[in-house]
Amino acid sequence: MRKYKYLIIGGGMAAAAAVAGIREVDRAGTIGLIGAETHPPYDRPPLSKGLWKDKPQSSIWRSLEKTALTLHLGRTVRTLNPEKKNVVDDQGGIYAYDKLLLATGGTPRRLPFGEDHIVYFRTLDDYTKLRELARNGDHFAVIGGGFIGSEIAAALAMNGKNVTLIFPDKAIGSRMYPPELAEFLNGYYREKGIIILTESKVTGCAMRQGKLVAKISHGSNSDEKEISVHGVIAGIGVEPNVSLAATAGLKVNDGILVDTSLRTSSPDIYAAGDAARFYSPALDAWLRVEHEDNANTMGGFAGVAMAGRAVAYSHLPFFYSDLFDMGYEAVGEVDSRLDIFCDWTTPLKQGVIYYLKAGRVRGVLLWNIFGQIDVARALISTPGPFSPANLKGRILP
Repeated sequence: MRKYKYLIIGGGMAAAAAVAGIREVDRAGTIGLIGAETHPPYDRPPLSKGLWKDKPQSSIWRSLEKTALTLHLGRTVRTLNPEKKNVVDDQGGIYAYDKLLLATGGTPRRLPFGEDHIVYFRTLDDYTKLRELARNGDHFAVIGGGFIGSEIAAALAMNGKNVTLIFPDKAIGSRMYPPELAEFLNGYYREKGIIILTESKVTGCAMRQGKLVAKISHGSNSDEKEISVHGVIAGIGVEPNVSLAATAGLKVNDGILVDTSLRTSSPDIYAAGDAARFYSPALDAWLRVEHEDNANTMGGFAGVAMAGRAVAYSHLPFFYSDLFDMGYEAVGEVDSRLDIFCDWTTPLKQGVIYYLKAGRVRGVLLWNIFGQIDVARALISTPGPFSPANLKGRILP
């Protein structure tokens, strides 16, 4: 049995940030990190962004201070025993801890068909697999018009591939963008050569006579069509990895519940990143956020807290995306079901999109505007009341 002062389950960005946080306070305490992937921690956003724009793969690796740090890679923890303060991995390895961090991330939702023919894009191995397919193939089907789907479709098209983008909604990102912007993106993607199949879903995927065939249905029409492709990529969301925590008796609810010190319901166990659910004072709501800023910030806070320094996590994370030569930064609740006010400098090309409810700003999306996230955060924390009249021109550069 191995014994660590600090044990981290997970090998992603939150885990790497936690190592750095621990070392801010404790320079010598032993740290063990158990990761399911065979790779050491790396930055995930470049997998659908920079690496498709000739950014070197060597740039994604996280810098880890190796003093008293042991990586156990390619292993999955199967059992957590809070009373005995130990965990057991899938190879029978036992690890004891003083403080434990659950940075278990999420698992992509899967379709009930396709077996290994569909790339559920999330990891470096998924990126490597898709890159290899793209070297040898020309036509790709991307399932999902949300965050990952829109980015991967753009990345493949920018690399000269024919792309068919398939999703059940009427427009790209329609659950987040105002209707006029979502419709604009449909046209913008078509201008870039992407075939957009709205109100559609993939109902099957299989090899047939040496070719990969995707079966697609449209709307309520029972008629289906088939397309032959060299690869199918799915970006249909993820589920938080909470089973380990739940089986151990920790409180979970669409994530592992943590207090402001990022402790779970067991005082020596902390959680951070995609799998953690925390309270946001700015929004007066419980959140679970699957983006880089939250992983890095929350992981760092958790590491500091594990090492004994008092923390109060009140950070409101932001996220961002690159879509061809357009991009955005966003913070808070960006939900198209809220009241929306668009403050454009150039309609559909640059502006600030405000998401409001009961006179409060709940979220801000900065479309082709950068460096104003802190201003947006402050606005979300302000009681208001706000209306289009007193928001117009408020954040515009």
